[in-house]
Amino acid sequence: MAKTEFKSGVYEGEINVRDFIQRNYTPYEGGAEFLAGPTARTSKMMEKIDALLKAESERGGVLDVDTERVSSLLTYPAGYIDRDNEIIVGLQTDAPLKRGVNPFGGIRMARQSCEAYGYKLSDKVEEEFSFKTTHNDGVFHVYTDDMKAVRHAGLLTGLPDAYGRGRIIGDYRRVALYGADKLIEEKEKDRRAYGKRKWRAFTEKTYPNPRRMRKRRSSGRISPILRRSKSRTARR
Repeated sequence: MAKTEFKSGVYEGEINVRDFIQRNYTPYEGGAEFLAGPTARTSKMMEKIDALLKAESERGGVLDVDTERVSSLLTYPAGYIDRDNEIIVGLQTDAPLKRGVNPFGGIRMARQSCEAYGYKLSDKVEEEFSFKTTHNDGVFHVYTDDMKAVRHAGLLTGLPDAYGRGRIIGDYRRVALYGADKLIEEKEKDRRAYGKRKWRAFTEKTYPNPRRMRKRRSSGRISPILRRSKSRTARR
C-alpha cells in the first residue's frame, strides 16, 4: 500500500485537526451520476416509514413516549421497522419513532418534555432520579453565586446546564491523527498551564504589589512579608 504524503502545516506542531483537513482534503465537484438508486426493498421500507412520520406529525410531533423506563444501551430489546426486509437494524427503543426518556441531562427537562406532549414521567423514574446527580446538577454545583445571578437575569446564555443529551461529544479524528499517547501528553500540558494561570491570578489579586513581597528561602514559598521602608526605619 503506497504511503500517503500529507502537506505540512500548523497541525504538525500542535493538536489542530482542522488545519490538517484544510490542507489535505480534495473537494469533489462532480455530479451524482455514480450513486445507485433505491432498491425495491428500500422503497418498501420507506413506505412504512413515511406512514409512521405522517402519523407522528398528526399527533403533534410525537408518536409515542416510554415514560416508565430510562433509556440506555441495555434498556430495550431489538426493535424493527420491517424485520424481514431490514439489513441494517437497530432502533433506540423497541418500536419505530417511540421516544425514550433520558433524564441524565436533567430530570426537570425530561419531565417538562413529557408534559409538553401530553405524557407524565413515571413516579418510579422521578423517585430513582431524586438520588441521582444529573449533568445539570453537576454543572450547577460548580457555578458561583455571580454566575447564577447573571444566568437568572438573562445576561449570560448558552451555558451547558439543562442540556438534554447529557453526552460527551468527542472528536475521534484526533486519535487517528495523533495517537492516544500524544493527546494525553498535550492534555497534561494544558492542565499544568491552567494551574499556573490560576496561581498567577490568585497572587496578583492577593498581593497586587509584588515588589513588597519577598521569598522565604527556608520553605521556598511566597510569603506576604512587607519590607520596611527607609522612612519607617529612620523614624525608629
